[in-house]
Parts: sequence; structure tokens; C-alpha cells
Amino acid sequence: MRIDLHTHSVVSDGTESPAQVMTAAARAELDVVALTDHDTIDGVAEAADCAAELGLEFVPGIEVSCSHRGISIHLLSYWHDAADAEVAAMLAKTRNARVNRAQQIVEKISIDYPVTWDQVVARSGGAVTIGRPHIADALVDHGVVPTRDAAFQQILAGNSRYYVPHYAPEVTAAVRTMRRAGGVPVFAHPGADARGRVVPTSVIESMAGAGLVGLEVDHRDHSPEQRTRLARIGERLGLVRTGASDYHGTGKLNRLGENLTTPEAYSALKEARG
Repeated sequence: MRIDLHTHSVVSDGTESPAQVMTAAARAELDVVALTDHDTIDGVAEAADCAAELGLEFVPGIEVSCSHRGISIHLLSYWHDAADAEVAAMLAKTRNARVNRAQQIVEKISIDYPVTWDQVVARSGGAVTIGRPHIADALVDHGVVPTRDAAFQQILAGNSRYYVPHYAPEVTAAVRTMRRAGGVPVFAHPGADARGRVVPTSVIESMAGAGLVGLEVDHRDHSPEQRTRLARIGERLGLVRTGASDYHGTGKLNRLGENLTTPEAYSALKEARG
């Protein structure tokens, strides 16, 4: 059984519709796939319908933008109650903060490069969650950088003079919120130090105490050393080891199925549902 529990559609920062992501998953010979758009579940219904038609087992999910003392943390959650009022309020506040932050970044960038907010919105294709990837796409359109990745390495890097921080819920509070809503939270790419600072082990321990269920150990952005370190932490804390592609269509090099979650780990995640 081939299981990929981390993908994105055009509803957030992917380049394919939710149905197209599911179609691509079927072509990649996946058996189980989750849609985990950033801070929104607006693509879940379309993805679920398409997955059913294709014979795929679908997992409704989300990737929540969180933080701990200024360090960005992404939290995957599966099967939570989409109608939960506390979850909805948390996500709405986070989405609004991301949009405001993106507007501020564009204001700074536009001083030096020919990019406007209207162009970024148009490039987002109607995404519910507008963020830095869409700014990167606008920069690519203008020939400022060749790819999204190049934009993030240069103009949109965390140490860039164009960088703007944004509100995000404290991660242990977000874990508790998702658990109360019946969700199964997993720490996404916790060792991806190329993206910026990563949290110390003590924070993972605090997250586990708050109800964290799993660690996404097997991810393109993790070195073999990071995978070994995270696997040991997860084993000590009783966390489920997951793996996934973090697929964004043509927005990133990541390919569906390049990292997978084992059937045993997937069963453990399902057993943890509220």
C-alpha cells in the first residue's frame, strides 16, 4: 500500500486543482492520499469526490501555520471536525494574517521590482490562502528569478530585507485545538533547517504532551542525519513516524510518492482519531 499524506492544491499554494492532485496521485500509483492545503479545507470536498471516483482512499487534512517564539512551525492535522468553531476561528485569524503579511512584503518588493499586489492576487488563481509562493510566481512571471525555489532562496528568504513576520497560533495550543476537534496532528518537516530555524527537542516534547500524534520524519528536506535524529525522538516519545511528498504540482520539485507512510503507521494514525 502506497500512502502519501501531504499534498497541496491551487486552493493554497499548489499549481493543480484538488481533482487534478487526486488524478496525479492515481497516476503515481498511490493507494491513500491526503490533501493538506495551508490553513484551509476548501479543496477537501472536490478532492474527496475525485478520489472516490478513482478508487483512492482519501484523507481530509490541513497544514496549519503555527509558531513557537518566533520560529515557524507547520502542523498537519487529519480528520478533524471541519465545523468546529474553535478551529474555524483559529484558521480565519491565521489566513487574514497571512494575507496582510503578503501585502506588506509586496509593498517592500515593489520598490525594487515590478510586482504589484493585483498581480500577486491574479497569479494566485483564486487561492483561499495567499502567501509568499504566489509572490514568488509573480517574480518568476517578471523574469526577476527563474523559479519559485530561487525566489525563496533570495528575495523571499527569512533573512531578506523584504521579510515580514506574521501572526500564527502557538503550536502547542494549535495541537490541543485540533485534538479537541477530533483531529490527528503531525509535525510537518520538523528538521527542515534549510527553511529557517527549527525548534529544539524540548518543543517537540511539549507538543507530544499537548497531544501530538506523529512526526513527519521522511521528507525531501530532511538529511539522513535529520531522519535518524527525528526517528529516535519519535520513538522515545511514542510518536508515529510518517513520510510524505509535500507535493505542490509544478510549484516545487517534490514528486508524489517520493516519501511514503507505512501501512502500520497509517493504521496507528487512524486509531488515534477522536
